[in-house]
Parts: sequence; structure tokens; C-alpha cells
Amino acid sequence: MTLREVKPNQTVKVQKLLGEGAVKRRIMDMGITKGVEIFVRKVAPLGDPVEITVRGYELSVRKSDAELVQVSEE
Repeated sequence: MTLREVKPNQTVKVQKLLGEGAVKRRIMDMGITKGVEIFVRKVAPLGDPVEITVRGYELSVRKSDAELVQVSEE
């Protein structure tokens, strides 16, 4: 399952980051790395952006970036 498929008010754990190069680096710069817990606060009506909380920070993630983060439910 990817971060894009997670419903609001769920907490998930990052299993793997897909993608390469600058795209992967941009995701990692947001603090999203393997093993980190992510709380999905809300998803915009059309799915872009996804509002999340990571390591105490509130972030907005593009739908295309959210599809590159593989997660599992706790």
C-alpha cells in the first residue's frame, strides 16, 4: 500500500521509498525515511495534496510523491 491510499486519521509506518535521484532526496528531506510513523491528517477532495504529520511536523505532500512511499498499517 502507498501513502496515497491511506485514509485520513490513520497512522502508518514507512516500509520503503520508491523512486530515485532528486525525487527520492526530496521525500527524504521532508523527514520521510524507512521506519518512520506518519499520521495522515486529511486528503484534499481530489487527492492532492495529502496533509500529514511526520516527526511532529505538519506537511503537505504532493499526490505524485505520496505514491512513492510504501507503508504498512500499524
